[in-house]
Amino acid sequence: MPSAISPPWQEKASGFFSSSGVKIKSAGQSAGTFVGEVAKDAKGNFSDVAERVGTMVKSRWAFLQQPSTKQAVQERLISAAATTGTLLRKGVEETKDKVSVGKIKVEEVAKKTAQKSKTILTDIERWQKGVASTDVFGVPIEVTVQRQQSSKPVPYILVRCADYLILSGLNSPDLFKSEGDKKVIQQLVSIYNQDSNASLPEGVNPVDVAALAKCYLASLPEPLTTFELYDEIKGARSSIHSMRNILKRLPSVNYMTLEFITALLLRVSQKSLLNKMDARSLAMEMVPVIIWQKGRKPEFYRQYWNQPSKIPSKNLDQPPSYSAWDMLAEEGESVDASSLIPLDDGVPTDFGAIEVVQCLIEHHNAIFTDANVTTWR
Repeated sequence: MPSAISPPWQEKASGFFSSSGVKIKSAGQSAGTFVGEVAKDAKGNFSDVAERVGTMVKSRWAFLQQPSTKQAVQERLISAAATTGTLLRKGVEETKDKVSVGKIKVEEVAKKTAQKSKTILTDIERWQKGVASTDVFGVPIEVTVQRQQSSKPVPYILVRCADYLILSGLNSPDLFKSEGDKKVIQQLVSIYNQDSNASLPEGVNPVDVAALAKCYLASLPEPLTTFELYDEIKGARSSIHSMRNILKRLPSVNYMTLEFITALLLRVSQKSLLNKMDARSLAMEMVPVIIWQKGRKPEFYRQYWNQPSKIPSKNLDQPPSYSAWDMLAEEGESVDASSLIPLDDGVPTDFGAIEVVQCLIEHHNAIFTDANVTTWR
């Protein structure tokens, strides 16, 4: 894992911390303003009581000037004193109530501010490390496979997705093309960032599982085909022999994962009469996350692994949790978490790369002859 912050992460962390500091300071000022208002109200309350007492005394004194018996005067004095005492007690109680409410409000603000600060520091520490120690999204593929300590050099998340689709999703229309549910995908990302060997929840939509696999591939710092071999792989798309020889130069993990994912795509294409996804259609959808040039990374997928959500139950029906960005957002700034993944990432179509992926799907077994070709029962 990288030990230093890369310039983009450093800039983002700095900006985030700065913004957070402003908002925390604002929360503190808000608490202070509230206390000031309480004190002001209390002062006003005492002034009001004093004025009312003065008026009462003046009124009683004028009343007492009228001709009356000594007993009547005494009774009126007692009544005036009782009324004045009641007003004073009421004013003091009202002031105590306001101070009590103010104290609770200040405690709530302080607690919320501390929670925000803790979340900010946790995220900045995460950014300084590049990614969290358990993450699979955004991590070099060789690091993820090394952590697994498995004889199969393919990320578990892709194995889980493939097994799920082979078992119950091959007939689903528009696999790897339909956008999927953003909220569900974020929840699945959160699951695998905490446990790379987790099972998919029961009942999850195959379309969302296919979208999750695409998100994972898009999150890799470098495509499966690598930047170094980009031009050579594109140049070999018309020759199975050349393609086979060039792919052998890929790192072992990249090679085995590319074989695995294209084997899955081959199985999907074999059900094209039902799912409407033949090899060409699959190639067009998958090319942006399998092969890309330096500087052409499909960044729009980043939103799905940079905003972790609460782990869902088996029916995926849990209320969402919030990231540091959500916690610091002003009221009314919330984002719709159930919106769909955008269809167009704004990257120009690379027809040569599409032909590469189509070749890998249609001629899979001939190209990956020495890779212990993946098979499913």
